[in-house]
Amino acid sequence: MNNLILSNTVRFIFLVLLQVLILNNVNLFGYLNPFVYITWIFLFPIKKNKSVFLITSFFLGISIDFFSNSGGVNAAATVFIAFIRLPILKAVLRKSDFDYLLFNLRSISFDKIFLYIVTLTIIHHFILFSLEYFSSNAFTSIISTTFFTSIFTIIIILLGIFLFVKKK
Repeated sequence: MNNLILSNTVRFIFLVLLQVLILNNVNLFGYLNPFVYITWIFLFPIKKNKSVFLITSFFLGISIDFFSNSGGVNAAATVFIAFIRLPILKAVLRKSDFDYLLFNLRSISFDKIFLYIVTLTIIHHFILFSLEYFSSNAFTSIISTTFFTSIFTIIIILLGIFLFVKKK
């Protein structure tokens, strides 16, 4: 139990520092910025208390907002995908609740991992850029930025998961 808390805490701190110190300074083609800090939400254990998970997800997003001076848009998007993570996972895996107690991202097939990560990443980025632009006139900019940034983020997240997460 303590090992799980320690590993999640270290992952939380590492992803926040990676995002704010390195990845926030990456602007490929002037507007593509990967948001890999959401990996923490993908890897957080399912069997933990949902209230604690939502509060911690809020702190993850607000930490990124604090260092990025983005006014809460990361916190809103992060809490939303944390809230819908379990229904998305249930739709992707099509299993009963009992199977989620032993959930490990590396123990399921690649196509299901890919669908799970793509769905939550696109939702996160769409909410993030919608709140950032906050204008219906910028709809094409929101869609294009969401699409291209999601591709960039998904590639980095999948590489990170397959390189650094232990397979059980």
